[in-house]
Amino acid sequence: MTDQPLTPPAGQPGSAPGQPGFPTGQPGFPTGQPGVPGAPVAGYQLPPGYQFPPTPPRTKKKWPWIAGGAGALALIACCTGALTTGDTTDSVATGSDTPASASAPAKATTEPTKAVKAEATKKAAALPGIGDAVKDGKFQFTVKKVTCGKKSVGSSVLNQKAQGQFCLISVNVKNIGDESQMFAGSNQKAYDAEGTEFSNDSGAEIYANSEAETFLNEINPGNAVTGTLVFDVPKATKLTRLELHDSLFSGGVEVSLK
Repeated sequence: MTDQPLTPPAGQPGSAPGQPGFPTGQPGFPTGQPGVPGAPVAGYQLPPGYQFPPTPPRTKKKWPWIAGGAGALALIACCTGALTTGDTTDSVATGSDTPASASAPAKATTEPTKAVKAEATKKAAALPGIGDAVKDGKFQFTVKKVTCGKKSVGSSVLNQKAQGQFCLISVNVKNIGDESQMFAGSNQKAYDAEGTEFSNDSGAEIYANSEAETFLNEINPGNAVTGTLVFDVPKATKLTRLELHDSLFSGGVEVSLK
């Protein structure tokens, strides 16, 4: 007796997959195994014309491309960072040269200062000095004495203290004009070896000239008075020359204080 495949009649259970009675869920029918979708078990025969449903096409996964793109971006960023680092290094190197180049002008600045100082010293040496009579406008001036290092001027009761040190310059002023004129300490200027200009201290002069009232008054033609000019300068400063004026707008005359 030969085994014949069992073919369920049409419309009966087991006639087609997905129909009632078709034992797709029973053991031996490997519909759930990969690659054998809907294969019938032994003893069953599919109805004529039946075709298994087409296997859906496999969808290409995109994540490898995404990962590849991310890797490419990372590589570009890395290269860009390397280039940027190189540029920064060059910038830093270039910047490091800046102080060196800037130090050169510093020396150039120092040289003119020395030259100015030397020129001022030379000029002061060629000027009339202490005890020499000089003229400007209606006045004739004679510097008699220079005293620096004073901490204050005036008496023990009424006085004024210096910010740095007071330099007291005794000057004889004679009116050589034809009318009276006032000598004003505010018109006078003093200089150090570097050419720094110092103005006089009018308030301190009041205390320094308490016994020479005529020094702050009109001087008649032919008369002469002796008074003290006061300059408040830093403690380390040494005055080298004095510029004397008979008025605010006069040309002035210089005297060496060395």
